Amino acid sequence: MAVLKFLWLKILIIFVITINVNNGGVEASHKVYPQFQSFTQFNTAQLHRTAFHFQPTKNWINDPNGPMYYNGIYHFFYQYNPKGAVWGNIVWGHAVSKDLINWEPIEPAIYPSKHYDINGAWSGSATILPNNKPIILYTGLDSNSIETQNYAVPANLSDPYLRRWIKPGNNPLIDPENEGGVNASSFRDPSTAWRLNGRWRVLVGSNRNRRGIAYLYESRDFIHWTKAKDPLHSAPNTGMWECPDFYPVSLSGKEGLDPSDHGKHVKHVLKVSLDVTRYDYYTVGTYLTDEDKYVPDNTSVDGCAGLRYDYGNFYASKTFFDPAKRRRILWGWVNESDSTEDDVKKGWAGIQAIPRRVWLDPNKRQLRQWPIRELNSLRGKNVQLSHQELKTGHHIEIKGITAAQADIDVSFYIPTLDKAEPFNPNWKNAEDLCANKGSKVEGGVGPFGLFTLASKNLEEYTAVFFRVFKSSKNHVVLLCSDARSSSLRDGLYKPAFAGFVDVDLADKKLSLRSLIDHSVVESFGGGGKTCITSRVYPTLAVLDNAHLYAFNNGDQTITIKNLNAWSMNKPQMN
Repeated sequence: MAVLKFLWLKILIIFVITINVNNGGVEASHKVYPQFQSFTQFNTAQLHRTAFHFQPTKNWINDPNGPMYYNGIYHFFYQYNPKGAVWGNIVWGHAVSKDLINWEPIEPAIYPSKHYDINGAWSGSATILPNNKPIILYTGLDSNSIETQNYAVPANLSDPYLRRWIKPGNNPLIDPENEGGVNASSFRDPSTAWRLNGRWRVLVGSNRNRRGIAYLYESRDFIHWTKAKDPLHSAPNTGMWECPDFYPVSLSGKEGLDPSDHGKHVKHVLKVSLDVTRYDYYTVGTYLTDEDKYVPDNTSVDGCAGLRYDYGNFYASKTFFDPAKRRRILWGWVNESDSTEDDVKKGWAGIQAIPRRVWLDPNKRQLRQWPIRELNSLRGKNVQLSHQELKTGHHIEIKGITAAQADIDVSFYIPTLDKAEPFNPNWKNAEDLCANKGSKVEGGVGPFGLFTLASKNLEEYTAVFFRVFKSSKNHVVLLCSDARSSSLRDGLYKPAFAGFVDVDLADKKLSLRSLIDHSVVESFGGGGKTCITSRVYPTLAVLDNAHLYAFNNGDQTITIKNLNAWSMNKPQMN
């Protein structure tokens, strides 16, 4: 469960970002807003509402829960407050789709209703049992703030939408008060289960003395669970591990694998959501099935220095295996970056990132991500550019599309890398580097990229761009999504998000795809090697007054080899 740590009966704890000028840093603090927990705003503001990202018609949304494919239907469950636009009153929202793009919301699947979940039906996962029966595992918060693990099953399997779910009488399945040494107030978010040697296995995230833990539980019948002697994995000084996700990836190709696949043809991925940073981190490694242990490769590290799915506003993510198209799909929560009062006025808060296909990069060190192919069905009017030069200090407008609601895919060509700035090996933090060398700071190669959600005269813009450095061995590529100029409004969280891109520049090309949707910019650099999501709230660059530019503020000319931009249509949301 990604909304935390302290919960009093019917009182909201909300995560509020407070911006403090302190060496350019941003500090986060918790603040209680009980007056907004069940506040209903009927006139939902549309100015910054997304068009093709998943979000309910109103109210609060957070973690994706147990997405699954069942009998030809995709089911998406999510944490949802049916009474207001702040966190609280959480139920399992439920929507169904045949293509992961056009969604039909139906009644929530799980409400707090029993003694073991009366104070919250928090995050979890769905698993399809061998007899083709889906089952949900979820965390419930009881009246003593104890986090228990429970299950629910469909009331009627003949209903293709699985509208109603029931909680059998033998809940809870796992009670931390019966588990020696478990922190009962930090024990949540059961993973999708996998099967090995006739036994089901599932992870539950936890924290003990600042050690992040993925507890491993085993069962023969999915009802009676026993904690393994040792966790699947843990790491010191990482804090609470929320929303653990563990799955195999093929060593070759993009094909996804069933959660129970294992052997020499696969690597495994362990993702955890770190409560201390509010970001998702993953490692690539080996599942030692004989020992029920996961060992990260020496190219992966646990904690804040590790790999991330997304180097921006992206948290509490969840993958699932799509057996119909043999792929693994990633969902992630994209929170707001304005204030709680703003959310109440809007009448809504939170969206889901576009579902992404994930697979292991050929270098075997990291994952690649790309928007699912079905998103292309929303593409409308198309404009193209090719072999367009971007001279030093110049920008050109990409006209003919709806710049506030667009999909842009561009390939840049760098004629020479000789002018690349030297890279200081002490530059470990990509965000700090982006903040110091933003889109206006001239470099040798870059910055070059896109001004998204830009006003006509560039009073507002969100810059998504590359900058290339030269180290002693190779070139270092930085991808930034810089929201510092995104809005003229004060009191917003406007960070310069960034990540390094592990890409070979032998062909002197860099690719960038950005999905622009009114208040969100999702970017995929280097073919999906590095992804960054930004939330922004422009005041001028809105609706038809938004513009899109390609720019180059580097010391040498850059060529747009190919650019495709599409206006994006709105999917059906019944």
